[in-house]
Amino acid sequence: MQIVLSVGGSSINPDGKPDLDFLRTIARIIKKSKHSFGILTGGGTVARAYANAARELGAGEYECDSIAITSTRQNAQLVIAALSTQEIDVHKKALFDFDEARIASDKKVVVMGGTIPGITTDTDAVLLGEAVGAKRLVNISNVDAIYDSDPKKNPNAKKYQKMNYEQLISLSLASDKRMAGTNFVFDMLACKLISRSKIEAHFVSGKNSNDMENAIEGKKHGGTIVGE
Repeated sequence: MQIVLSVGGSSINPDGKPDLDFLRTIARIIKKSKHSFGILTGGGTVARAYANAARELGAGEYECDSIAITSTRQNAQLVIAALSTQEIDVHKKALFDFDEARIASDKKVVVMGGTIPGITTDTDAVLLGEAVGAKRLVNISNVDAIYDSDPKKNPNAKKYQKMNYEQLISLSLASDKRMAGTNFVFDMLACKLISRSKIEAHFVSGKNSNDMENAIEGKKHGGTIVGE
């Protein structure tokens, strides 16, 4: 079975420094699993910092997006390095084209960074899932689930254990600003794409290895499941 992992840059390089423990953990989980994987990496703190700096210098949003995409591709290559050291059958070059990823999916793992300006890595991850025929997507970030508001700002934020696609689309509409460097649970286009292809989506924290592994294997976890 093909599983897509949408791995946030906040998990790969929190505060701009690569988290080696996280990278080793995700490599261990993948090596243990019998599934095949498509991985899409976000840019995280570094991408936001560079996009915001470019914006302050007067750059347009297209250029800010392009700069942020560079960070996602660097993270993709770092993930490949982590998997390669565990002797996992991974395509050795980070890809930026969905057709190339589909062709390379005979490997156990193929890794992509961002693709084009205006398209978030959330959307890239779902498109990768559609390209390789995945029916499960696991979104790994610095938040343990989907909430009705930012749990870091609102201690009374409601946590969802299960949601349908329409609920997720409604929530994304309230936070999707379509600008490089903004941070929201899952962008609107990505939500609509998982709905059209009926891809079951799981949202878990990169700090919880049990939740990550259980979500990948389709088992009960403490995050959020989005489906029909």
